[in-house]
Amino acid sequence: MSVELARRNKWLIDYQTPTSYHAYCIRNVIYSGVTKYQQIDVVELFDFGKALILDGKIQSTLYDEYIYHECLVHPAMITHPRPRRVCIVGGGEGATAREVLRHGCVEEVVMIDIDEGVIEVAKKYLPEWHQGAFDDPRLKLVIADGRKYLEETNEKFDVVIMDVTDPLEGGPAALLYTKQFYEIVKSRLTEDGILVTQATSTHFSRYTFVTIYRTIAAVFPIVKAYSVFIWSFDAPWGFVIGSLKYDPLKLTVDDIERRLKERGVQGLRFYNPRMHFKLFELPTDVEEALEKLEVQVATDERPVFLPA
Repeated sequence: MSVELARRNKWLIDYQTPTSYHAYCIRNVIYSGVTKYQQIDVVELFDFGKALILDGKIQSTLYDEYIYHECLVHPAMITHPRPRRVCIVGGGEGATAREVLRHGCVEEVVMIDIDEGVIEVAKKYLPEWHQGAFDDPRLKLVIADGRKYLEETNEKFDVVIMDVTDPLEGGPAALLYTKQFYEIVKSRLTEDGILVTQATSTHFSRYTFVTIYRTIAAVFPIVKAYSVFIWSFDAPWGFVIGSLKYDPLKLTVDDIERRLKERGVQGLRFYNPRMHFKLFELPTDVEEALEKLEVQVATDERPVFLPA
């Protein structure tokens, strides 16, 4: 359902599958516009507060965005012993950059987003998300196709964070979940670099989640999946780490506590040393799916799309 329709009947319908949806009651429409790439809406929901919606799908809400962004960023950042240069593909709200910049060891963050319209909307309407991250001198903002940028640059990164929209057919992120793309990312990582990506719902889109996991496993020697329940998505949400050297489960609580302290990381509301390990404790059915579900590795010629 478009937000324009919601103006009239005050409901946003966000489909999780072709046959199920979550309905959100809208208190107020703050902004609505269209860019070259997508429809952008900022609304206020009764239960979740302010929310960013792209192409009719909720991306994050003020109520729980910190859960998603802390879980996307910190497991990978903490797994690397000293991440100095970080690349973010997507992350237009600025919240992913906000979390990366908490780490005092970070010298530069290159944030690449294809849609300048999202950035401008975030700067104006989502200050609670970015919290000034766009003004941090360590942040380099690039408006470009993330895949093309990584193909053409000679830069190397310790951590690459993929905070892009779901793989929708015809969408701007459709080819950011393929083996060829992950090989590009690998070539841009340092010899001990780490990739992390959002990987859709572990339940509503299990085939897609497992496909992303297997595709990364076809490129990286160490691959780990984890998940957390995101209230505004009404679903457990999956993430996948691909690492060239470090295993996130080989850390100890003391290791994590020490790294957080040494880097001056403060203000976290969800992630902590013990939660790090809980995130990787997947239900039996999800673990079995990662091992046994019949999927094909996603390629440019045969990408994976939602719903799946």
